[in-house]
Amino acid sequence: MSKSVLVAGSLFVSAVLVAVLASVLLWQPQAFAQTEVVEVTERLIDPSVQRWGFVAAALATAIGALGAAYAVATVGAASVGALAEKPELFGRVIILVGLAEGIAIYGLIVSVLILNKI
Repeated sequence: MSKSVLVAGSLFVSAVLVAVLASVLLWQPQAFAQTEVVEVTERLIDPSVQRWGFVAAALATAIGALGAAYAVATVGAASVGALAEKPELFGRVIILVGLAEGIAIYGLIVSVLILNKI
């Protein structure tokens, strides 16, 4: 198999793993059950659930950053080659590199959503 297929496959598997961990964390009704009425600032959370929430948020950020790095490296190398031949493609190339960097932003958004839930 080629290197790009292995990298894409491992990124997909790790993204699915993060999604499964986050869904298990967020959909456990007993994890967020409160024994008595308390203030919002004193919400009772099981420490193991909170730990897995932090792990899921860290993995979402890390995998998003790794995916963005791979995408920017691939698109950046191709864009430098295209710019060497046709300098007038600069605007289109910047847009493509920006779209590749958006993957990291999506990872950050997912991690913020996870952290807001715990």
